[in-house]
Amino acid sequence: MRIRKAHLAAAAGALALVTGLTAPAHASAPAAAPVHAVQQDAPSVYGSAAYLMDVSSGKELFSKNADDRLPIASVTKMMTAYVVLKTAKPTDVVQVKREDVQYAEDGGGTTADLRPGDRLTVGELLYGLMLPSGADAAHALARTYGPGVGGFVGKMNATARELGMNDTEYVNADGLPKRGGDGYSTARDQSMLAAKAVQVPLIKEVAGTRYHSLDATSEHRSYSWRNTNKMLGTPGAIGLKTGFTRAAGFTLAFAGEKRGHTLVGVLLGESDSGRRFDTAEALLSWGAARESA
Repeated sequence: MRIRKAHLAAAAGALALVTGLTAPAHASAPAAAPVHAVQQDAPSVYGSAAYLMDVSSGKELFSKNADDRLPIASVTKMMTAYVVLKTAKPTDVVQVKREDVQYAEDGGGTTADLRPGDRLTVGELLYGLMLPSGADAAHALARTYGPGVGGFVGKMNATARELGMNDTEYVNADGLPKRGGDGYSTARDQSMLAAKAVQVPLIKEVAGTRYHSLDATSEHRSYSWRNTNKMLGTPGAIGLKTGFTRAAGFTLAFAGEKRGHTLVGVLLGESDSGRRFDTAEALLSWGAARESA
């Protein structure tokens, strides 16, 4: 898949973009010591905020600054997928427009490299949304199911309130920085959403897919997408969504099935791309052991 030059600049740290593919795992990070959680024997968490919960019971397992309002970058797209599937069928067809592609290019966002005029099902667009973190896919879906992007963002915020996410405000469907102010959320609020998202079969399937490709048809050209989530392949890992902007740092909504428990969590404000995946894996293992004890 071809990534826009703007995205390559972001990976180099020159621009603030929404993506999970940036610095390599364990790239140089600040030397500051981690803030250890109050929970006994919990893994060290270096990011600004974190939360971990058991989906079945709703029990809180880990919390660090979980109610601090912070930018969340492309983790935003988890809500985009959730809202789309509240009304759309996976087999519904969306036509990509020039404005969808232009939006991603102008905003410097990562893309699914969609081509104007292509017609793709909602199900296939969700792969373009979640795997390469396509801002073009987010715009196409929001434009179609708002109707209009503004209407769709209104639905995102209304859904957040329905789920009890009272410290969340979305300003777009993709998490890109926006002139006039970024949106915000909390590790707790996004974990509440993650707990709902993993119960939607298609979101769970898409988020847990490492690679996805489409053959060319009369409706669209061929596509090939790789997931930005480096947790996939780890036993029990489900997903869910990576993110990065300069303001948000590296972010991650994650989920896993371990020892008979489905756990979800969120990390915000991490300074090292690879470390967020290691931390998430450590939290999942620690939380599952705690629940099974």
